[in-house]
Amino acid sequence: MHRFAMADDGAKGLRTAIENTGYYPEIVTDGVASAVAGEQVVSFYVHHEPTIEGDEVRRHITVVVLTPSRLILAHTDEHTGDDLLPEPYTSTSTEAISLSAVRSVVVTRMVANPTSGPQPAAEAVLTIGWGGVGRIDLEPAGCSDPQCEADHGYTGVLASDDFSLRVSAAADGGDAVGGLLEFATSLSAATQVIAPSA
Repeated sequence: MHRFAMADDGAKGLRTAIENTGYYPEIVTDGVASAVAGEQVVSFYVHHEPTIEGDEVRRHITVVVLTPSRLILAHTDEHTGDDLLPEPYTSTSTEAISLSAVRSVVVTRMVANPTSGPQPAAEAVLTIGWGGVGRIDLEPAGCSDPQCEADHGYTGVLASDDFSLRVSAAADGGDAVGGLLEFATSLSAATQVIAPSA
């Protein structure tokens, strides 16, 4: 049983987008619906992609949902059997993040032949940070003296990199890139901080 409210047009569109992938639609929809927990679906993005492991092709789906109060991330993968579950199985992981916790929404657009005038983006990357996962990139520090042999310690960058999704028109179709950019716009609007009026 799917838990999306029938009156919610966003939920209907989300259910249809999941069903159109043909990738275990009942399982994916059930996991996403549980995480949405009856909230209105403001915006969503569904990304279905195959992954290659050795000589096997496995599929993966990512569903990102924006509700009035939360960002929902759902990932479903398929697996071959193992010692605990000998039959092939799927695993679905969901995460719900309060919109007030989202610290950054980074959108990178790649446009081919920019001198030819306005073009739709050929690729797009959406990176969302809320402080759940951080990445530190360190490198040896130095000074401007090329003869200096002193130890200057390290310098680095701490980056929030909780979720990142890249799509391209070549691999996923032009609609996929446009859809990701539309979702990013909705998320950016939902997470903007309005300063209190004086």
